[in-house]
Amino acid sequence: MSFSPETLFSIIIGIGLAASVGFRIFVPLFALSIASYYGIIPLNESWEWVGSSTAIVILGVATIVEILAYFIPWLDNLLDTVAVPLAAVAGTAVMVSTVANLDPTITWALAIIAGGGTAAAIKGSTSTARLTSTATTAGIANPVISTVETGTSIIMSVFSIFIPIVAIVCVIIIFWLIFRVFKLLKPKKAQINK
Repeated sequence: MSFSPETLFSIIIGIGLAASVGFRIFVPLFALSIASYYGIIPLNESWEWVGSSTAIVILGVATIVEILAYFIPWLDNLLDTVAVPLAAVAGTAVMVSTVANLDPTITWALAIIAGGGTAAAIKGSTSTARLTSTATTAGIANPVISTVETGTSIIMSVFSIFIPIVAIVCVIIIFWLIFRVFKLLKPKKAQINK
């Protein structure tokens, strides 16, 4: 099976937006809604409602509420408990809404694995970082982490929509950084003296 350039770009856009979902759930959905409304990104027929003015308002309000909620130290950890499964669903949704010219079975499989998997992996890592911050700084550093996550989500959303190639490179770098951090934090096995 070969992918047309349009299909390949739609997959890259979907993965970039799914990665953005891993930092903030509603930021990329809001960005996708605006991009669709202005005709920057075409969506699959069944997802065209995302580009409606009603969806823009609802997703805009949800984005603001989510961003502000992450600045409240006890609430941010509570949000993280429900955010990982929600990120998987939202990552799947942004992926399936953007992928073009593929069989529905392949589209959904790709959306669940690449979209939902990317979003859940990143959200799981950010949740772990916040729990560590709460434990080590009593939540004082959490607003800084929240600011970085929100900024990263906005930047990744913009790159995904306007410069998808840069977005996919950023996704690779993010996964490499996550791998490196977890490798450093992994407890070392006790060495046996011979």
